[in-house]
Amino acid sequence: MKKIAEQFQLKSEIGTIRPLKIGFINDSFIVESKDPNDEWYFLQKINHNIFKNVVGLQQNISLVTDHLRKKLSERGVDNLERKALQIIPAKDGKLFYEDTDGNYWRIYTHIKNTKSYDVINPELAYKAGVAFGDFQTMLSDIPHDNLIETIPNFHNMEFRLEECREAVKKNAAGRLEKTQWMVDEIEKRADEMCVPERLHREGKLPKRVNHCDTKVNNMLFDDNDEPICIVDLDTVMPGYVLSDFGDFMRTAANTGAEDDVNPENIGVNFEIFKAYTKGYLEKATFLTPSELGNLALGVKLQSYMQTVRFFTDYLNGDTYYKIQHGEHNWQRTIAQFELLQNQEKNYNWMQEVVFEFASK
Repeated sequence: MKKIAEQFQLKSEIGTIRPLKIGFINDSFIVESKDPNDEWYFLQKINHNIFKNVVGLQQNISLVTDHLRKKLSERGVDNLERKALQIIPAKDGKLFYEDTDGNYWRIYTHIKNTKSYDVINPELAYKAGVAFGDFQTMLSDIPHDNLIETIPNFHNMEFRLEECREAVKKNAAGRLEKTQWMVDEIEKRADEMCVPERLHREGKLPKRVNHCDTKVNNMLFDDNDEPICIVDLDTVMPGYVLSDFGDFMRTAANTGAEDDVNPENIGVNFEIFKAYTKGYLEKATFLTPSELGNLALGVKLQSYMQTVRFFTDYLNGDTYYKIQHGEHNWQRTIAQFELLQNQEKNYNWMQEVVFEFASK
């Protein structure tokens, strides 16, 4: 690992390098300095099986983080190195290093004395809403054509349905007979869930620079529980703001787990939904009426999309997601579908909450 780290333009002398168990895509390490007061670093091996265009990926992150620093600087914000990720270039000037085995590596400046949460309360949800709303607002004037799709069609519902229908047709793992009812449930909702793609083609729903993975654990908080920095920018790319809004609600405003074995645990956490919506709409002042009107749809959409993706992988024989047992993807499918049904029951309420805080 030291030989890898030495390929970058580091200011500090390298000390201990230790693995960091976060995420499921990239391998991560903390690079400590020999002098603990010097700069530390965050080293990652990029999973180029997922992110096939590493040059474009790193250019996306560089463009976005540079833009965030510019916006924050214009506001007079100090400690910019703690407020936006800072890529450290390799010694050849590239934003990554390719080793002799064809692996790709990158380094960020490590942001010390921070923490993240997997489960939050309404107070933290409000702060997260403010932070994500401000993040999108600062990026709202970047032309989305300047960025690539780091995972093509990542949140394209029409594409995800095509994948699912192909999996149904092939029935590679022989699991279709016992799960045909889920196919019927998916198809029953397919037309509504493709509304955003149709609205975009009609020029009624813009694409913007999105995070595309707005889980609360992708936000760093300081010791006083104030948001410091939004991280994990691999999926920052063009998309619909309703997807970012919906994905936070899918993960943080679910009373159960993503793969909960007990459907009775699963439901909409109303307090977190309201708190996040309030904070988000205080900052996301750039939204068009079409975007505001579809935020609640985005909540249903992301739960539906994840239902479809887990189910597709189950039919294909578990080739994409890591599983803990043979029925894990089916368990995830059922849990996400249960959440979707709860969101459908509360859809009018979710719309009212959005419009209440939008009007303020």
